[in-house]
Amino acid sequence: MSQHSQLDAPLKITFLGTGTSHGIPVIGCECEVCQSPEPFDKRLRSAVLIDYKNTKIAIDCGPDFRSQMLREKVKHLDALILTHEHRDHIAGLDDIRVFNYKKNGPFDIFCHHRVADNIRQGWSYIFQPNPYPGIPSINFSYIDRDSFAVGELHIEPVKLIHYKLEVLGFRIGNFAYLTDVSAIPDESFEKLKGLKAVVIGALRQTPHISHFSLSQAIEAANKIKADRTYFIHMSHDMGLHHKVQQQLPPNMYLSYDGLQLSI
Repeated sequence: MSQHSQLDAPLKITFLGTGTSHGIPVIGCECEVCQSPEPFDKRLRSAVLIDYKNTKIAIDCGPDFRSQMLREKVKHLDALILTHEHRDHIAGLDDIRVFNYKKNGPFDIFCHHRVADNIRQGWSYIFQPNPYPGIPSINFSYIDRDSFAVGELHIEPVKLIHYKLEVLGFRIGNFAYLTDVSAIPDESFEKLKGLKAVVIGALRQTPHISHFSLSQAIEAANKIKADRTYFIHMSHDMGLHHKVQQQLPPNMYLSYDGLQLSI
């Protein structure tokens, strides 16, 4: 079993956002989900906050990053870990400037070298010689298949397939986070044994080329056999939260913004 099962204090997970790239409500949409007054049907772009002892990290940094940090009253963040380079997972990078000011130095971002290259292209102005004052400052640490540490956390990357793109999920202790996934390689299932909780992307009820449908995510969850499964990265096509939740197997749940777990 992974060394990450040996955490000696509770791991706290906060769901910063649970929606897909459009979020919910979708701009201009009049469907019943987008018009729902229920808070569980309001979804910012997907990301999670991880607290362990004195270490606090976020996985992904989408366009709602600022409002998510404010909602959760985050005053300190040790690092960002990025699953992949799609804009609904990295578009909030400009707001790491606040943590630059607090740290008085570069902010640590852990990601695949391909993701770092994409950030250098998309935010080229912050990597120029003699950069403009007040822009973000980043210290990249490259990750691929090998375990790495952030403060007191030991983190194991998990290879996932997102259509034709290889992306990363992460195992931390008895918890795993697997978003934006359309296939899980056999080698990755081996890394997902013995989990207390797993988070799996499930876009909607019907098939999609680059994401698990709900039935596919349930099938993967049954193979992983975690004690509890939480679905994330949902679109308005998933349906109303309370109706879909009633249809799920035992110990499987639709996540929602602000949900907190202690593992």
